[in-house]
Amino acid sequence: MLRAVRALFVAGLAAFTVTALPARAETVGEVGVDWLGNDIMIDAVTDPKIKGVTCHVTYFDRSVIDRLKNGNWFEDPSNNSIACRQTGPIEIGDIELSKEGEEVFRSGLSLVWKNLLVTRIYDRKNDTLIYLAHSRELTDGSAKMSISTIPLYGQTVTWQNGKPQ
Repeated sequence: MLRAVRALFVAGLAAFTVTALPARAETVGEVGVDWLGNDIMIDAVTDPKIKGVTCHVTYFDRSVIDRLKNGNWFEDPSNNSIACRQTGPIEIGDIELSKEGEEVFRSGLSLVWKNLLVTRIYDRKNDTLIYLAHSRELTDGSAKMSISTIPLYGQTVTWQNGKPQ
């Protein structure tokens, strides 16, 4: 029941953010953790502005039994992990080059405030794409994060606006 409510909310949130964040995620794995029905979900995320890069993001999906047992009905843990790899020829569009980077993916971890975010940062000095997965809560934030890098040095890379200097 709760998964159905959460799925409807996430679908509505996804429809709302589609225009702002065109990154797509496809669930490619679901690993059962325990007899309560808790699962580790694995999503493949493609960067909407960089072709040829795929990130795999993991997160925890609590079961209804776990929610009844432990409370905190509308929230999943902030635990997540990310691994990004080159999966084709790299073509880089008009990306943000600031140190703050650019959000490329967002998924709700709670009914209202907590999100799993993936932010891309370009490390100009080391010619590397950095992908940071982290959680955000409106009130407290979260120190749980994970990064993955795609080195561009020595790779054939097509830059839509020319390689930044």
